[in-house]
Amino acid sequence: MRDTRESRLLLVLLIAIAFALITVDIRGGEDSPVDGARSAAAAVFGPIEDGVSTAVNPVGNAVAAIRDSGDRHDRLSQLEQENAALKAKLGSDDRNRSRLKQLDKMLKIAGQGQYGIKGAEVIAIGAAQGFSWTITIDAGANDGLRRDMTVLNGDGLVGRVTTVGPNTATVLLANDPDFTVGTRMESTDELGFASGQGDRPLRVELLNGKAEVKKGDRLVTFGSQADKPFVPGVPVGVVSRVDPSGGNLTRTLYVTPYVGFSKLDIVGVVVQAPEKDPRDTVLPDKPKPTPRPTVTVTVTPSGVPQADGNQYEQEQ
Repeated sequence: MRDTRESRLLLVLLIAIAFALITVDIRGGEDSPVDGARSAAAAVFGPIEDGVSTAVNPVGNAVAAIRDSGDRHDRLSQLEQENAALKAKLGSDDRNRSRLKQLDKMLKIAGQGQYGIKGAEVIAIGAAQGFSWTITIDAGANDGLRRDMTVLNGDGLVGRVTTVGPNTATVLLANDPDFTVGTRMESTDELGFASGQGDRPLRVELLNGKAEVKKGDRLVTFGSQADKPFVPGVPVGVVSRVDPSGGNLTRTLYVTPYVGFSKLDIVGVVVQAPEKDPRDTVLPDKPKPTPRPTVTVTVTPSGVPQADGNQYEQEQ
C-alpha cells in the first residue's frame, strides 16, 4: 500500500475502532458484546495455534531433553565409576573376602542338612544388652524369624533366638551358662545335654554313665520336639576331655565347640527344619593323619650301617 493521505486516514480510523472495541469489551465484562466474535475467532484460529504449538514444542522439548540427557549421562558415568570403585574395593578387601568365605561355608552346611536358613549379620554383642553371652542380628519378624529358632554358621551351632523385634533379633549363644542343648554322639548315638561355660569348653552330661567316649569324638544336636528350639544334626563340637566314670549314673565330658563365639559375623537362622534327621552328614571331614617318614637301618657284621626301607629298625 502506498503512503497516501487516504491510507493514513484509514490507519487512524482502524486504530480508533480498535481502541473503541477494547473499551467496550472491558466495560462489558462477561456480557461483552464482542465475546461472540472472540469465540468465533478462537474457533477459527485455535487449531492453527495448536498446530503451531505442536510443531514448535517438540523442538523445545528436544533441546531440553538433550540438555537433561547430558546431565543424566554425567550422573550415569559417575555412578558407573562409583560402582567400579566399590567392586574394586570389595575385591581387594580381606574382610569382605573372609565374609564371602563364611557365607559359602554356611550355605554348604545348610545344603548338607537341608536346612532352610535366613542369613543375617551380627550388629551387636552382649555387652550392650547385659552380662550374658548374646548377639543381636539384623533380621527379625519381618524376615520370618520367631522365638526358639536354631542359629548356626559355617562351623556349627551358634545358639537360639530368644527375642524378636520387627527388624532385629537377640540370639543366646551356646556358650552362655543358661544355654542347654540335647546332643548325640557320632556313631555311638549316646545322648546327653551340653551346657555353656562362657569362654571354657561346653560341659556335656551323657545319660549313660558307662558310655565309651574318647578324646576326639564328635557331637551334633539331637533335635527338639517340633524342631524348636533346635533342629537335629547341627555340629556342636569335639570332645577334649573325659572325666572318669566313677560309677555315676551319668558321665561328664568337655567339648570344644566348633564355633568361635568371639568372632561371629555372618550367621543363619533356621526358618525351615529338614524333612528328616541328617544324622552325622553335616559334620566336617575328619582330618587325615600326616604320615611321618622313617628310615630302616640295617647293621652289617662290619658295623657299617646301611639305609634300607622306610621304617626304622635295628638288627644285631
